[in-house]
Amino acid sequence: MDPVLVTSNKGKLREMRLLLGARLESTDVDLPEIQEIEARKVAQDKARRAYGMIGRPVLVEDSGLYIKALNNFPGALVKWLTMSVGNEGICRIVDCFDDRSAYAEACLTLYDGGKMRTFVGRVDGQIAKEPRGEKGFGWDAIFIMNGKTTTFAELETDEKTRISHRGIATAKLIEYLTDTQD
Repeated sequence: MDPVLVTSNKGKLREMRLLLGARLESTDVDLPEIQEIEARKVAQDKARRAYGMIGRPVLVEDSGLYIKALNNFPGALVKWLTMSVGNEGICRIVDCFDDRSAYAEACLTLYDGGKMRTFVGRVDGQIAKEPRGEKGFGWDAIFIMNGKTTTFAELETDEKTRISHRGIATAKLIEYLTDTQD
């Protein structure tokens, strides 16, 4: 199975190509996105819609940033919150609480029109006091993974890609694809 990665996010495409190989085919399909906190539900819905539009196996990734003090908000809605208040605004919101803990979750959904498989990667961490770093994309500048002192945006791209929530989910996908081809 050679699925096509469905994304309009150039940062996500770059990371997925690093993880899966440069020959990964992609397409930018205009998909409506359900408004849902759970990244798994968003990824699965987008996979169904994308398959219906292009008629071939698809790979869809959705991720979320889950902030404990906000009862796991914004989750998969983080893109919209970041567009509204920016990374600085998210840091200021979290300043209202003693607990800065959060987790990043990526859900990779593979769908061939029959079987749907979702691979989840999660890393725990915290929200930085202020955005730091120029690498990465989205909210990488405000997330510090447990065991690190730097944000994702301060890490070299290959390290961030390998240890991140997306890296973990992709490793599970690769294991599945390897096992099903044996």
